[in-house]
Amino acid sequence: MTARPRLSIGLPVYNGEEYLAESLDALLGQTYEDFELVISDNASTDGTEEICRKYAARDSRVRYIRLLRNVGATPNHNYVFTQCRGELFKWASHDDLYARDLLRACVQALDERPEVILAHSGQAVIDGAGRLKIPYEYGLATDSPHPPERFRSLLVEPGGDDFYGVIRADVLRRVKPLDSYHHADRTFVAELTLHGPFHQVPELLYFRRDHPTRAERANPSKRARCVNLDPRRSGPLHPTPRLLAEYLGGFVSAIRRAPLSAADRRACHRHLLAWMTSRVRPGAGERIEDRAPVGPAGLTVSVDALVAGREDRASRAGRAGREGGPA
Repeated sequence: MTARPRLSIGLPVYNGEEYLAESLDALLGQTYEDFELVISDNASTDGTEEICRKYAARDSRVRYIRLLRNVGATPNHNYVFTQCRGELFKWASHDDLYARDLLRACVQALDERPEVILAHSGQAVIDGAGRLKIPYEYGLATDSPHPPERFRSLLVEPGGDDFYGVIRADVLRRVKPLDSYHHADRTFVAELTLHGPFHQVPELLYFRRDHPTRAERANPSKRARCVNLDPRRSGPLHPTPRLLAEYLGGFVSAIRRAPLSAADRRACHRHLLAWMTSRVRPGAGERIEDRAPVGPAGLTVSVDALVAGREDRASRAGRAGREGGPA
């Protein structure tokens, strides 16, 4: 591949053989095609390498990089970004699913709104089989023209998955790379909000898969999650109190680095102090995945119908429905 693509997708992966092919099918089946897909394999020990090489051989947009050792999830996320060439960038997870129009809708939003730095879409949680579990409303005010309001909203409202939106690469280069303390992705996104507003495409196009082997489930403690993010966190110099202190300090550092007026900087510090010294309102700290799954009446979309590579599942389900048998 010689021509510079408009969009780069960076997909860091470690031992992702169970769901990787489904995610690659969904990404490569997008209606928007001007992208490169860079896979950074963190020295996987399962069938990940074989899957990646197969896809790279049949689609010139795929570039496969295999690291010699497992450097941790955070360094791998940061590394894959450095290997990408597009003016727009998106991190992708090896186990999530993406509707065919996700990239097209996000790129179009960024083209139409030059002030917007990140575009994402409506989101839902799916289970290991790709069945819709929990669609959820995005309630953050990240589209506000006022940086302190965007920052305040991200602190106190149940979050979405803005980290996985389509982002202007030049903005990513201006913020501090992703860190590996507890909830470092939140401080990373918080710093992004201080550089410009986000836009949420009002369509359900992104599906986050919740399953027992997902990193958050497989590593239930703060220490375990941070060691997964970066193995260097396993030593005695990284107790849980330090990881939490780094999390709070990450917000302070983000405010300091951001291109804010003095008044906006003071407002952000006030919001942060209020959040640190009072209890977050009920529900604000919840995990979306822990909400009760919706019933059949709440399932207004079909994942199989929206996601490339799942057409056979959709047609089988349709036939079973018409015939009155199991899908």
